[in-house]
Amino acid sequence: MSFSDGKKQVKPGTKSGDLDERLQALLQNLMRKKHIKHAIAAVESGDRSFRWIGFEGEANPDGTPMKADTPFWIASVTKLYIAATIFKLHEQKRISINNPMSDYLPGDLIEGLHRINDVDYTDKITLQHLLGHSSGLPDYIEIHPKGEKSLFDRILEEGDRTWTIEEIVEVVRRVNTPLFAPQPLDAEKKKIRYSDTNFQLLIAIIETVTGKPIHAVFEELLYKPLGLEETFHPGTSPEKPLKPAATVYYQDKPLNIPEAMRSFGDLNSTVNDLFTFMRALVSGGVFDDPDTINLMREGWNQFGFSISPIGPGWPIEYSLGIMRFRIPRIISPFRPVPEIIGHTGASGSWLFYCPPLDIYLAGDVSQITAGPVPFQFAPKLLGLLNTHFT
Repeated sequence: MSFSDGKKQVKPGTKSGDLDERLQALLQNLMRKKHIKHAIAAVESGDRSFRWIGFEGEANPDGTPMKADTPFWIASVTKLYIAATIFKLHEQKRISINNPMSDYLPGDLIEGLHRINDVDYTDKITLQHLLGHSSGLPDYIEIHPKGEKSLFDRILEEGDRTWTIEEIVEVVRRVNTPLFAPQPLDAEKKKIRYSDTNFQLLIAIIETVTGKPIHAVFEELLYKPLGLEETFHPGTSPEKPLKPAATVYYQDKPLNIPEAMRSFGDLNSTVNDLFTFMRALVSGGVFDDPDTINLMREGWNQFGFSISPIGPGWPIEYSLGIMRFRIPRIISPFRPVPEIIGHTGASGSWLFYCPPLDIYLAGDVSQITAGPVPFQFAPKLLGLLNTHFT
């Protein structure tokens, strides 16, 4: 099924209805992937002259159908919101992204968090390191303490549980497996490795500096100024009554893990709110100074090859809380795919802006095994849109 509205301005000689049908066909092909129970995808042009939302499948095991306004867990797309909040606090001079995290977090919380060969680099880690995944801290979700399962495996196999920032840093400190030393901030190219530990520490900084829980800070700095009424943390009440959030799956198993969802700190949202947020972010409208967005994307570093089930790898690039995805010309020499910026999540969620086409993309498949799906689906989507809009 799909919903579309607005005047469609497509390439002369192209039928707009044909574009809707081809977009829907892409979504139906996506539904054929193994373990995917439902999917939603949306496209909106920068001038709002074209808008399409497609949805397929059942949102929940009880048979509730997926709809255009069904909320879903956006997973690590939330990193865009965390980064935006950090930069707003930076604007307000309540923090500085250039300062070490030790300026804002208790010493007994982070002491000895990053040690290599008896050298403690913890005090060298700045907010920039955390935002850009250049701290060298390992991902607490994937760490395997000796004789124990990773948190990721324990949730999948044993079910729901909760945890705190204190428990996160204790696991990182106890296992003591930094990936590399914090990278020089003035280096043209930095070694980076995706790690959710970085953003859990950023959440802790936000809460410590403001004295408020993260959902209240988002409400004050993002939701109300931008009119986001359909975005909320699991375990909190959204601004207005909404449908139940779509179920997240691991393979064919529904994940009923509300405590874990709250502990991850990631949001539920709808494609409408995602577009509202992303428009404001890339235009600079989230910030008091529109040029602040340039700090988020002024330098890009490429991830190395990764076998992580939840973290991105080559050829994805990262700046400060934001991804860039460009398919190398050697892979697609005859039909270049326009670059996109934004973020994805481990459950197959995505939120992108394509500057060359001035088009926004959002969607989700709510499947933990589908982390790579956005990077497979987006090029097909962009290839089709590029044909119709240029």
